[in-house]
Amino acid sequence: MKKILLSTALVAIAATASATASAQDRRPEYGPAVNAAAAKKIAAGIIAECQKNSWNVAVAVVDTHGFLVYFERMDNTQTASMDIAVGKAKAAATYRRPTRAFMEVINKGGPATATLPGVFASPGGVPITVDGKVTGGVGVSGVTGDQDEQCAKAGLGS
Repeated sequence: MKKILLSTALVAIAATASATASAQDRRPEYGPAVNAAAAKKIAAGIIAECQKNSWNVAVAVVDTHGFLVYFERMDNTQTASMDIAVGKAKAAATYRRPTRAFMEVINKGGPATATLPGVFASPGGVPITVDGKVTGGVGVSGVTGDQDEQCAKAGLGS
């Protein structure tokens, strides 16, 4: 009887874990890639938010494959922010999730997320979505991660 109960419990646990994993793996589908005109408009919104707060940043907009569509750097932005902005944008587009998600998983001691290629575990990378589909990613770098993300979301109209 104990064997049957144990087997039933293990099956229930496995089914729950599988259902949870499936729910977590559901990410939006890809849509048509963001074009240059839309990328410039997004970047303008980001720059406006940063100027309002006197923050100097680099902004990158990439397509669904992580290829650069538009880049802008404000004067006096730290040099490292150029590569970081592009990296955050690529990670947001190719993994179809905000880069904040990587930081949260790593901080909780989750799976070896940091070893995945192209992971940027700092807020400021956000997928661009249109009609629920990912069309690219935006990355902002130059201030704190939370401030970078605030600017990215402002540019996306969130």
